[in-house]
Amino acid sequence: MNKIEHLGIAVKNLVEANEVYSKLFNQEPYKLEVVESEGVSTSFFKVGENKIELLEATNPDSAIAKFIEKKGEGIHHVAFDVDDIYAEMHRLKKDGFIILNEEPKKGADNKLVCFVHPKSANGVLIELCQDIK
Repeated sequence: MNKIEHLGIAVKNLVEANEVYSKLFNQEPYKLEVVESEGVSTSFFKVGENKIELLEATNPDSAIAKFIEKKGEGIHHVAFDVDDIYAEMHRLKKDGFIILNEEPKKGADNKLVCFVHPKSANGVLIELCQDIK
């Protein structure tokens, strides 16, 4: 793993959250994107070398909707940049981590992504991200 790629924050209302974070960071999000496969609308902010992803559910069955219902708004996941997502998935499975998807899928911000179950990582949902080339 190379670095933290971004922090994902679950929000109830993306428009309202974008206003709050735009004021906080003194800038607008650089990208808005809907990821149909995950049932989310997202926005991304660049803060120095770091990125923050805000996620709003687009349907009541999405993981973000369930997360907010259970825990409320807040940090949802930590994403890490990797060079080879397949190799990392294999390595983590071999080391006993529970990987939530068998194959990486297309995520937001031009990435291939997969998730590591929070039960495997002390209650934190981990996302692996690889740039799509």
